[in-house]
Amino acid sequence: MEIIIIFFVGICATTIGTLAGGGGLISLPAMLLLGMPAHSAIGANKVSNTISSFSSFFHLYRTKRITWKEAYWIMPISILGGMSGGFLASRIPEENMMILALILLIFAFIASFIGKGDFKGSEPLKMNKVSVPGLYGIGIYDGLFGPGQGTLMLYLFGNLNISYLRAVGFVRLATFSSCIGAAAMYIASGKIIWPMTLALMLGSVTGAQLGVRIAEKLKPQFVKPILRVATVAVIIQVFVKALH
Repeated sequence: MEIIIIFFVGICATTIGTLAGGGGLISLPAMLLLGMPAHSAIGANKVSNTISSFSSFFHLYRTKRITWKEAYWIMPISILGGMSGGFLASRIPEENMMILALILLIFAFIASFIGKGDFKGSEPLKMNKVSVPGLYGIGIYDGLFGPGQGTLMLYLFGNLNISYLRAVGFVRLATFSSCIGAAAMYIASGKIIWPMTLALMLGSVTGAQLGVRIAEKLKPQFVKPILRVATVAVIIQVFVKALH
């Protein structure tokens, strides 16, 4: 019964995560409520995110919505950012990480009302003075803390005048890049409970494919309201955790 529940949790979490980020707000608490140890639950999330993120990216790549020529550099920058964040995490007190997370998320929420990015743009993704530091900085945040990483990236791509569907593909590639190293570490440490992880992974792949197909039909004017809801949800989760 628990495996079936986790499968459907994976579908729900990754569908939402693909559209606006924040899928971990659903999957991680659900697995903890079902009695999974914290490290095993986090490891299951990393493993499932690695596979599901690549599956949604590959769908958009295969249908020629995005090209490898403009996307390839996302991987090394995201990996480097995640590694940098992981290095800093052991040197920054957790309460300071919470404050940093709240500042970034509140800034992103406010910027969504005053920023010009509306996901209607058709600009190609290029390495420039905004995209490279932006991706690297969000990679550091992901390695340091994590919640809201996908949401922050969607805001970044929106401000770069990237269309919503292509932004989803780039975010999923970045998520794959940042998760693959962490997933390997959790597998090597023996923390993975494979029946639960495989159930989450199958649900997540299903959710990723469902989410990317919804994204193909989603009108740009609906994107920012969805992102704002996801941002507020992450802010509330981080704030509640900080109080504890």
